[in-house]
Amino acid sequence: MIKQRTLKNTIRATGVGLHTGEKVYLTLRPAEPNTGIKFRRVDLEPPVVIDANPLNVGETVLSTTLVAGDIKISTVEHLLSAFAGLGIDNAVVDVSAAEVPIMDGSAGPFVFLLQSAGVEEQDSPKQYIRIKRGIRVEDGDKWAAFEPFEGFKVTFTIDFEHPAFSEHLKTATMDFSSTTFVKEVSRARTFGFMKDIDMMRENNLALGGSLDNAIVVDEAKILNEDGLRYADEFVKHKILDAIGDLYLLEHSLIGAFTGYKSGHGLNNKLLRTLLDDKDAWEMVTFDEEEDAPISFMRAAQSPRSAA
Repeated sequence: MIKQRTLKNTIRATGVGLHTGEKVYLTLRPAEPNTGIKFRRVDLEPPVVIDANPLNVGETVLSTTLVAGDIKISTVEHLLSAFAGLGIDNAVVDVSAAEVPIMDGSAGPFVFLLQSAGVEEQDSPKQYIRIKRGIRVEDGDKWAAFEPFEGFKVTFTIDFEHPAFSEHLKTATMDFSSTTFVKEVSRARTFGFMKDIDMMRENNLALGGSLDNAIVVDEAKILNEDGLRYADEFVKHKILDAIGDLYLLEHSLIGAFTGYKSGHGLNNKLLRTLLDDKDAWEMVTFDEEEDAPISFMRAAQSPRSAA
C-alpha cells in the first residue's frame, strides 16, 4: 500500500513573522498516523493546539490564519505547501508566537528543513481526496474551481495592471506528473507593492517584511537587486499559496484546481463548498504505487535539491 508519511526527526529553526515582525521559534515534530498537521502555540500555558483544516481558518487577509477562540496562528500557507509538496501527512508544528516565520518568503526553506529532518513512511494507508465532479466559487470577477483529473494539476491567473507584471507570464499551469514541486514552485517568493507598505504598517501588517523575504515592486520595476528566481515567479507564488491552502483538506488531492485572481479567502470558500457537497469527492487509498495517479508527492530528496 501507499503509506502515510511523517518526519524521521525533530528539527528547529528561527525566523521573523512577516506581519508581526516578531522573532519566532519554529519546531517541526513527527506525529502518529492519522494525526494530520497540527499547529501548537507553545508560548501559551497550556499550549493551544489548532488542527490545520478549512473550518479552523478564521482570517484570510494577506495570509491564511488558523483560529481557536481568540488564539491565532497566521501565515501557515507556505509551510503547508512544503508539507504538501513532500507528501507529509502527519506532523506537529510548534511556534512561539502568533505567526509562522516568513523565512525567505517562499516554501524553499521549509522544504530544506523537512528534507533535513528526513521523511519516514508509516504503517497506515495514505488517504487521498479525489474530486468526482466540478465545484466553483466566485467573488465578483474572481473565481476558483475544482475539476476531476487523474493526477494533481494547478492553474492560476493573476491580473495586475502594473509595468513590472506586463513582461512576465500571468497564467501558469503546473501538472505535477511532469513537474517537481521542489524545483519548479517551492522557491517562488511572496510579493508586494511599495505603495501599499505604509498603509499595511499603519494596520500592523508587513512589520517584518523586507527585500530579504519578499519581492517588492515600486511604480515601475522590481526593487530586489537579484531580480526574480523564475521568469514567472509572481504567478508561481500564487500556485504555491494555493497548494498550501488546499492542503488544509488534510489529504493530498487527486484533481485539478484553477484559480483566476483568487486569494486565500476564495480558496477557503472553495474547500468549505467541496466538503459540504459529499457527492463531489471521495476518499481513496491505493494498494500499489502504480495504481495511483501520477502526482507531485514524492519521497524527500537530498536537502541540496531545495536550493
